Amino acid sequence: MEVSIGGHVEPGFAGVKDAFTQNFEAGHETGAAFCLHVDGRKVVDLYGGSFDRGGDRPYDQDTLQLVFSSTKGATAACANLLVQRGELDLESPVARYWPEFAQFGKEAIPVLFLLTHQAGLPAVDVTLSPAEVQAWDPVIAALEVQPPLWEPGTAHGYHALTYGWLVGEVLRRVTGRSLGTFFAEEIARPLGLEFWIGLPEEHEHRVSPLIGGVLPGGEAGAAAVPGFSSTLLARALNVAGAFSEPGWANGRDWHAAEVPAANGITNAASLSRLYAGLVGTVEGGPSEPILTKDQVDQARIVRTFGADQVFASVGFTMEQRIGQGFWISSPFSPFGGAGSFGHTGAGGSYGFADPENSLAVGYVMNKMSTGMTVDPRSGPLIAACYEAVGATPKYL
Repeated sequence: MEVSIGGHVEPGFAGVKDAFTQNFEAGHETGAAFCLHVDGRKVVDLYGGSFDRGGDRPYDQDTLQLVFSSTKGATAACANLLVQRGELDLESPVARYWPEFAQFGKEAIPVLFLLTHQAGLPAVDVTLSPAEVQAWDPVIAALEVQPPLWEPGTAHGYHALTYGWLVGEVLRRVTGRSLGTFFAEEIARPLGLEFWIGLPEEHEHRVSPLIGGVLPGGEAGAAAVPGFSSTLLARALNVAGAFSEPGWANGRDWHAAEVPAANGITNAASLSRLYAGLVGTVEGGPSEPILTKDQVDQARIVRTFGADQVFASVGFTMEQRIGQGFWISSPFSPFGGAGSFGHTGAGGSYGFADPENSLAVGYVMNKMSTGMTVDPRSGPLIAACYEAVGATPKYL
């Protein structure tokens, strides 16, 4: 079946559209969108396919998408903005801002370790219901009494969901605002983004439902792997079983909550514009970048690298490189340029900036795959962007 591709592509970037179209022709996509900014100008803005599995509604410029951990880039941007303003010191103990955190060996954990996944808190031992997880305060209380699962600072391990609550609570203590509100007022609104952490109900009808599960092979497939449910990865991904019902991520309750690690809802154009606006000016945006060059350089310093303790629990040991809340380009997250920084999301979404090549990219989709490093959709799209600007990607 021929797929209709909408949007626009400026001269010289036809190869990006070819790569986007090829993903549909190869059967890798149901509905998706891709956007590229160069020097703050939108040069590619594509969307196509079907809004849902039924195929009766197009995936178009009005479609919104849940992007899971690509949300972490927005959360990291908020933290780095507060650092830039002198309101947050990453070397200070978390307890300076959040006194109740100083329990069970967590007294000296610096704020930086929350951003670099080194705090040893990727999961909690208590059992929480979906309603409790989505209510914020019960998770915060659980994290306050949770002992670290390894000595903080000695290793990193993916805080798949807890990252957002840990960083978000510190920001809430500093600013008096929830992270979703802070992001909306200080970053999304000035940049003109359609990007929410806590989606207003008026936009719910625009959200394309995800096709497939969060875990590789879907929840049912993961459950079939012997011992998977007891691995640290499983615990980190589902908050001790809180999210095990099929289709939970498509529910209104999840979309409305503020889960700053995993429930951002946006589109490719806004995801790309976010990163373009962090490192430079964008058409119709503020007169200055959201982050200064010094802050961007600080944010993408590699703070920890190597194998991840959480992913290693299922035998996955590909090297990561982690900065101040962002993933830095690496074999695990091959964003292209060596200095690129951003974040990927479960199923395949991603956003990143490459300051050296003046690129910013956003990609969203409704058909879940297994992630960027093994997703056949990612590499050709990013490679086409670099080819168009005459640059050579490092990790593709």
